[in-house]
Amino acid sequence: MESNAPSHSNIILTVLIIGTMMSAVDSTIVLLALAKINGALLTNFASSIWVILIYLMVIAIFTTQLGSVGDTLGRGRIFSLGIAIFTIASVICGLSPNINVLIAMRAVQAFGAAMLQSNSSAIVADTFHPQVRGKAFGYTTLGWNVGGTLGIVLGGVITFYLPWNYIFLINAPIGLIAFIFSVKYIKDSRKVKHVFDFPGIITLAISLFSLSYSGVEIASGASNGTILSYLAVGLVSIVIFLLIERRSKNPIIDLTAFKSKYLSYSLLATFLQATGYLSVIFLLILYLQGVRGLQPLYAALILVPGYVIASFLSPKMGKVADKFGSRTMATLGIALMIVAVLIYTQLQTDSSYYEVVLGSLIAGVGGSMFWPSNNRAVMAAAQAKAFGSISGLQRTLANIGTLLSFVITITVATLAVPRYVSYEVFLGVGKLNPSYFASFLGGLRIAFTASALILLAAGIFSMLRSGKQLRSQSPQAEES
Repeated sequence: MESNAPSHSNIILTVLIIGTMMSAVDSTIVLLALAKINGALLTNFASSIWVILIYLMVIAIFTTQLGSVGDTLGRGRIFSLGIAIFTIASVICGLSPNINVLIAMRAVQAFGAAMLQSNSSAIVADTFHPQVRGKAFGYTTLGWNVGGTLGIVLGGVITFYLPWNYIFLINAPIGLIAFIFSVKYIKDSRKVKHVFDFPGIITLAISLFSLSYSGVEIASGASNGTILSYLAVGLVSIVIFLLIERRSKNPIIDLTAFKSKYLSYSLLATFLQATGYLSVIFLLILYLQGVRGLQPLYAALILVPGYVIASFLSPKMGKVADKFGSRTMATLGIALMIVAVLIYTQLQTDSSYYEVVLGSLIAGVGGSMFWPSNNRAVMAAAQAKAFGSISGLQRTLANIGTLLSFVITITVATLAVPRYVSYEVFLGVGKLNPSYFASFLGGLRIAFTASALILLAAGIFSMLRSGKQLRSQSPQAEES
């Protein structure tokens, strides 16, 4: 990649991109396959939705801890093991005889994905000099964030032409190749001692499960008492979790990291961007399928331009961030995402598809500016011995944001129209009756506006960080 990068750096970077893209793709690829899964495994929406939720939950719970395990046992070793676990679990997912086996194997698959995600940025930091890390993060961004959108597109294409099993089986040959090259070329880092935060894992699991379940219960038409009970358990568990983290020797969310304004603002920008932006993609799918009546494949293909532009520009924008600093690039990127979301708030029943394409292009440019710049900022503020744990913390916050985005989406959809109608729209097997258009579009606009406000908060945190803060804490800083 660069003359001052180590030998085989391009191969290492390629393996990181493949591994992280596989894990990101599988966070959303199932979305457009739920209808086929329901039919093939004789299940229902309330059960099959956990094929998505369990994956997001496990990644969110374990990412930081497995980053610390990488610091302890070697980041290359944990990354390679993650590829193996992810690939084997993917094959079993594709061969699942019933929904329970599929959900269980998705949890195992997510554990492997967490091993990949938690150590990728740390391996980049180990491999590349600070002056070229931004460009390297630009390439790994293709795996992290574009992968989520690509998953929706691939899910639509594969399930349109092939049985649902292939959304998982496609990982087998890719994972095998990535595993071979990972073992050969990614070397282990210097090891430091860490211990697992089991109380934190348990309380975070209870909290995320309860909050997710409350959203599913809203979609399933449960009583208000049941919904409020799960919501209360989730919120109380968050408080307990934070109290535990204050005393933990190796916390899932290291609250001391937030003592650094630069690092804390960068991490908060990560969380808020994920929460605000991923829900936008889900909401667009609902609009294109429910209001415009498109089949899942064609609804997904409309988002391709944004994916393509983000894929092309991310490495280039990462290189620009190396030259001019992260703050300006990341903040401008968020601003463009907000512009895209504001375009979506104006969608009507007869809006041109070009409006959606225009929004996706603008958002794609914004994402290509934000993701590598923000990743660069996070790792610039981290100490070398904690690259794994900080990388894991960043991915944990991003994955929690993704989970919340998904829960927000299904909740908005089911509150706007009758439950059985929202199921059909979400699964892509039915179009809304015109009598529901007004209320459904109203719900989508509220959700889009909320996403824009969340992104605005991400932009504010991104803008508030300064190079002076970083230079006072890290000798490797070169921010502006």
